Amino acid sequence: MPFACESSVAAVTRDAVAAACDAAGARLGARPDLAVAFYSPHHLAAAREISNAVRQRLAPRAVLGCVAEAVIANDREIENGPALSLWLAKWNRPVTMRPFHLVLEATADGPSLFGWPDELLEPIDPARSAVLLLGDPFTFPTDRFLERMNEEARGVPVLGGMASGIGAPGQCRLVLGDGVVDQGAVGLLLEGELGLRWIVSQGCRPIGRPLIVTKSEENVILELGGKTPLDQLRELWPTLSERDQQLFRGGFHLGRVLDEYREEFRRGDFLIRNVMGVERHSGALIVGERVRVGSTVQFQVRDAETADEDLRALVRAHLSGHEPRPAAALLFSCNGRGTRLFEVPDHDAGVIRREAGPIPLAGLFAMGELGPIGGQNFIHGFTASVAFFEE
Repeated sequence: MPFACESSVAAVTRDAVAAACDAAGARLGARPDLAVAFYSPHHLAAAREISNAVRQRLAPRAVLGCVAEAVIANDREIENGPALSLWLAKWNRPVTMRPFHLVLEATADGPSLFGWPDELLEPIDPARSAVLLLGDPFTFPTDRFLERMNEEARGVPVLGGMASGIGAPGQCRLVLGDGVVDQGAVGLLLEGELGLRWIVSQGCRPIGRPLIVTKSEENVILELGGKTPLDQLRELWPTLSERDQQLFRGGFHLGRVLDEYREEFRRGDFLIRNVMGVERHSGALIVGERVRVGSTVQFQVRDAETADEDLRALVRAHLSGHEPRPAAALLFSCNGRGTRLFEVPDHDAGVIRREAGPIPLAGLFAMGELGPIGGQNFIHGFTASVAFFEE
C-alpha cells in the first residue's frame, strides 16, 4: 500500500516513536516520501527526538509534525494519556514537496511574513498543487496568510490545523524536516499528480430564511433585510421547534453565502462564523469576521446530532461523486469535538473509516482547522477538515 498509519501510547518517547516507525514502515514496505507525526503534550519536550528517530529509521524525503491535545490514529481519537501517530505516504507518480517555515517579523513597513515559498509567488496550477500547513495558534497570523494565498495563489487548497495542547507562546513545537521550531507555521507545498480531494464539515444547519445584510460596519451587522438583527431574531423565534429554541439558547451561529448566484442555499453553501453577541440597545449583531453590505446570511445551529449528520452526509456525497475511492486521509478536527461534543469517543475518525473503509488515517484535535469552502481557504472552528488521498 502507498500509505500507512500506526500509533503508540507508550509513555517513553523513544519507545513510542520506535514502535510507530517500525510498524508503519513495515506496512508501507518502502522508503516513504512523506512522514507526518502528531504527538501529545507528553512528548512535547522530546519533539526533536521524534524528528530524529523518524528520519533515521525511515529516511523519508520530508517530515512534518506538531503537538496535539488529542491524537488521531486510524479509528481512534486518543484524548487522554500519551500518544503518537505516524502517517506515511509513498507516491508512485511524480510529486514534488517544497518545505517552508513562515514567521511573522517586524519590519520598517510593519509586520511581514517571512519564509514564503517562491513557487507560490509565481503562476501555479491549482489543480496540481496543495499546501499542508501546521501552525502555532499564538504566533502565526493565519488569517493574513490565507488572505494572501487566496489572492496570489488562487485556487490552491490549504489543508491542516493549528497545534493544540499548549497554553502560551513559545510552548509549541513544530517539526519540519530535520528541524524543530517554536513559532510561526511549517508547511509543504505539494505539486504533481496528488490525487488529493477534501471536505470541510462545519457541523451546522441553517434555520429560518436567508437574509441580506443592508447595513454593517466591519464585523457588526446593523440591519438585516431592512430590520435590526434583533428584530429578525424575535420574528424567527416563535417559528422554531422546541429543540431549535434550546440550541439557540446555548449559542447560535451565522452562515455567510459564498456563491450568491445560486437560486437556493443549502448546507455546505455557507461559511460558518461565530456570533459574538447582540447589542440590546441597537439590536446589532457582532460576528467573528467582517461582513459586507449585500452579503446573504442565514442563522445556523449546531449540536452533536447535526455535526454527526453533516459529516456523514459530506463523506457519503464525496465518495459517491468521485472515483477512485480514497486510499488514505488526514483529519484535522476541532478540539471542541471528540467527547466534548459527542456522547461516544472516536466519532470523527469512526465515521470516516466506516464510510471510506479501513484506510490509513491520522490527524489531531486542532485549535483552528484549515480547509477550502467555495474555492477559498479559511480557518474554521468546530469543524472536521479532511484531506483524502487516492491510491
